[in-house]
Amino acid sequence: MKLRVRYSKLGKIRFTSHRDTANHFERAVRKAGIGLAYSGGFTPRPKMSFGLALPTGGESLAEYLDFELAEGVDLDAAQVHDRLTGALPLGYGVVCVAPIEPGSPSLQEDVVACTWQVALSGVSMAAAQAAVDSTLAVPMLLVERERKGQRSTDDVRRCIEDLSVAAAADDPRPHLCAVLANSGRSLRPTELVGALFPTLDPVDLAGRVLRTHQWIERNGGRQEILAEAIAAPPHAECA
Repeated sequence: MKLRVRYSKLGKIRFTSHRDTANHFERAVRKAGIGLAYSGGFTPRPKMSFGLALPTGGESLAEYLDFELAEGVDLDAAQVHDRLTGALPLGYGVVCVAPIEPGSPSLQEDVVACTWQVALSGVSMAAAQAAVDSTLAVPMLLVERERKGQRSTDDVRRCIEDLSVAAAADDPRPHLCAVLANSGRSLRPTELVGALFPTLDPVDLAGRVLRTHQWIERNGGRQEILAEAIAAPPHAECA
């Protein structure tokens, strides 16, 4: 049986990398006694695959992984949920677990966009709103990037599907609410902040980066991969 897990990553655990997260889940699965299927060959690996990498330092309410149970393992989704919950390090939360059909698209292939919230430090609500308005008004938005030692300039305007500013009840900072497309070389939240405020340091500006949703397309519309509510620290509400 193949299962899909939605989990959160909040607090200090955000400083671990995508590779660290994969290691944490592999250890948690072993600790929980959940028998996974393994690949063949000289170096068998557990049949476990993760979705889009979360930037190191970012938090999330909607991270995903898929894995396949070994033949003969008699566990249902609810039992896997309970076992994983007790085996993961502090900061991870198992939101829900559900079976998936064989042959379903991979998470990497299926996700078309993500919703992000970015708390901005050191700028006013008015300045944030002005930056958003000016960005949405232009047909082109250039971002300079470096990859494998080569610098390039990309037009990332098409990556911004929606962008607004919101306020949080318990946080005076303005919060960017952005829906960013996951196609081609997608736009990272800190790159978006850098494009909005080109004269400021985006690392200093982005006080908190939080992924709230990952979207797939079904029957002509968008939906969450696995839609379950989760309690989280106070954050702005994006429309």
